[in-house]
Amino acid sequence: MDIIGKKYWYFLISTVIIVPGIISLLLFGLKLSIDFTGGSRQELQIASVQQVQDKNSKLQTSNEKIKETVEKQKVEVSSIQKSGDNVYIIRTKPIDEKKHQEIKNALIKEFPKSKELSFQTIGPTIGSETTLNALKAVLIASILIVFYIAWSFRKVPKPASSFRFGICAVAALVHDILLLVGVFSILGHFFNVEVDALFITAVLTVMGFSVHDTIVVFDRIRENLRRMAGAPFASIVNESIIQTLGRSLNTSLTVLLVLFTLLIFGGESMKWFIVALLIGIASGTYSSIFNASALLEVWEERARRKGLRRT
Repeated sequence: MDIIGKKYWYFLISTVIIVPGIISLLLFGLKLSIDFTGGSRQELQIASVQQVQDKNSKLQTSNEKIKETVEKQKVEVSSIQKSGDNVYIIRTKPIDEKKHQEIKNALIKEFPKSKELSFQTIGPTIGSETTLNALKAVLIASILIVFYIAWSFRKVPKPASSFRFGICAVAALVHDILLLVGVFSILGHFFNVEVDALFITAVLTVMGFSVHDTIVVFDRIRENLRRMAGAPFASIVNESIIQTLGRSLNTSLTVLLVLFTLLIFGGESMKWFIVALLIGIASGTYSSIFNASALLEVWEERARRKGLRRT
């Protein structure tokens, strides 16, 4: 099985699946929840989905009626999203407790036998801090990963460089993060899926899982550099991938099966967190096997050619 021989095909596949997400990010960005933007979030359960006749004899949906009821209280509605059976999540600009009670009473009056499940308000300042901390967490984690792998692989046989191992591992991470964020940008634009604090947890979890898979392959490359001394670097990398392929796929498959089970039987509040993990772990498995090692091989081969030319 010549995996490294087809490395540019794998790079092309990665580019094709990442580019749509990047375009979506540039055009639409992410649909941020109040965790990042600040605002109020009210969750309402309606006893039965109601449809009412408007003046033009057209059916108004419950979403439209809810929005109309809230805006009568002089509060601007950011979005209304259905979550589960007859549960609606209403997002507005930050409101105080007095205004919250006015909206709650108006909704209960308009939709008899309905009840409020939850209410929370996050100020814009806290939302900005959450965004900044999320970016810091991803950046600091990436830098620490480079230095940790560089230190762990410091005894790798020369002319291989331990820093190249670290940087290639982070390049695979960037691949996984771009894919995950890009997919959620598309989901946010077309399906109103919001990115909340749990999404950052998913991103950091994916980073850890991806690095784990990559290190398994890199560690086998390091061992084979000693065992197969004198063999072409491409052959060593290819043999290392084949030797670890079964372990990587089996580990990822068991995790994906658990996540699919949670997706089917878990609650609505965890749904998109689990979807993020599914996308990220599947991507991490692919990038660890087909991207990180292939990128390392390309970089090492070019460095060795340059070294030969100088001598």
